[in-house]
Amino acid sequence: MHTLTVDELVDKDNHAWEEVRNILKEGRNSHHIVSTESESAPGDTLYRLQVSTKSYLGTVAYETGGIVFDYGWITLLGAGGSGIFGSLTSWNGLQEPKSVPALEGMLIVAYDAAGGFFGLDIGKFGRSGHIYYFAPDALEWESTELAYSGFLSWLAEGDLGLFYQTFRWNGWQKDMEQLQPGEVFAYYPPLWTQEGGGETSSKSPIDITKAWQAVVDKE
Repeated sequence: MHTLTVDELVDKDNHAWEEVRNILKEGRNSHHIVSTESESAPGDTLYRLQVSTKSYLGTVAYETGGIVFDYGWITLLGAGGSGIFGSLTSWNGLQEPKSVPALEGMLIVAYDAAGGFFGLDIGKFGRSGHIYYFAPDALEWESTELAYSGFLSWLAEGDLGLFYQTFRWNGWQKDMEQLQPGEVFAYYPPLWTQEGGGETSSKSPIDITKAWQAVVDKE
């Protein structure tokens, strides 16, 4: 299979970045576009992923270090940047050092403050091309039935409050300030227990790698 160069992957005639920026601008959810940490990271990320900038995934990888939504609750991975743990390449075994163990058949594209993870199915569930969510209240992957483009639109304008209704608590926005880069909340009792919940559990910051280990352990 022919490996495309960065110049071949940067589609100047059909670059999707302006379209993505308009979606973000018109969306009701807060967002912050994180700059990349190095000049070489965007091109390197695009090359390792082998996706074109005419796709939303490719343009996010090439144009951003990542995008943080809803007061920092969800982090969409890009080429890596300040305040974001890892990148599309380090999370998916495409560069050294790896941030975490890669998951076969799944391209991790985002994580949230509750220790949930979003992955693009590239073989684990039949190569559906849909985004799946590893739900910390169920400890299993659940299909969102959205392609990456639809997922990005949902992050920008979807009802995130409804989706995370049982995970959040009164004052969660303020408590987000407790989290350092690379940290998520651990719930006790855990969300997957009958007693666990956003309002009923105590929350404390833990390293995101510990939350990811729960995913790896289920495989």
